[in-house]
Amino acid sequence: MTSTAQRPYRGVFPVAPTIFDEWGELDLAGQRRCIDFMIDAGSNGLCILANFSEQFVLTDAEREQVMHAVLEHVAGRVPVIVTTTHFGSRICAERSRQAQDAGAAMVMVMPPYHGATFRVPEKAIFDFYRTVSDAIDIPIMIQDAPVAGTPLSVDLLARMAREISNISYFKIEVPMAAAKLRDLIATGGDSIEGPWDGEEAITLMADLDAGATGAMTGGGYPDGIRQIVDPYLAGRREEAMAAYARWLPLINYENRQCGLQAAKILMKEGGVIGSDAVRHPLQRIHPAARAGLIEIARQLDPVVLRWGR
Repeated sequence: MTSTAQRPYRGVFPVAPTIFDEWGELDLAGQRRCIDFMIDAGSNGLCILANFSEQFVLTDAEREQVMHAVLEHVAGRVPVIVTTTHFGSRICAERSRQAQDAGAAMVMVMPPYHGATFRVPEKAIFDFYRTVSDAIDIPIMIQDAPVAGTPLSVDLLARMAREISNISYFKIEVPMAAAKLRDLIATGGDSIEGPWDGEEAITLMADLDAGATGAMTGGGYPDGIRQIVDPYLAGRREEAMAAYARWLPLINYENRQCGLQAAKILMKEGGVIGSDAVRHPLQRIHPAARAGLIEIARQLDPVVLRWGR
């Protein structure tokens, strides 16, 4: 498997988990092994510091540690997307500039939100993304996800793609994602450089049929997601459908049972990392759910369960 390193970025760009030791401290050596595995397993690129990376439990200093450790270790082998989400426009712009200076290929940014009620109107969202864009020269991916609780209309997204120079990629993971992707592509035209799928690939086939050209999934089995995306983008839809049917039970188990812990559990089981710990107040999933994930994965023989053994 070869990576797609030039724009437009396409293919499988999974989210790398942040690796902790058993005491909840950063394990940067484990982080580097995680990155090596994800590249060896066929990732076209990577995303770091996303919600599935537990970015919300990191200090600002730790975010910078992880960002620099990963970008220096990747050393250009694949493109890396750095999540720079923050409520403050100026802070998000500064985070994005730092990511660009450190070697990020793209930044991913959610619309400004805080808690259950702090939201801003469309004009402020537009100005927020324009502020971030003015600070950098690399693409911005807008993450349209339910966690923000912020409606982003197709018209607003398409307008930002047309009028804000670096807005060109969109990770769509709201309900009815395929319909939104299809409408966004139709409305935004050539301004939509990267319509992407998310949410652990649970809607991947529908999203590919709608025109998605990239997938940002969990980091545990990029080789499996490549078996779906590669043939689809090559025009072999039936082969992609068959692969999707094979991998869907594992995708579903990750999406519905294990969430952001799935990648760490599989990496620990395969000897990639020493600990699958999450940072408190997150709690480890029930041992039975852990065992169920591994049981389903073993039937598929993903690289993750062999890489470190």
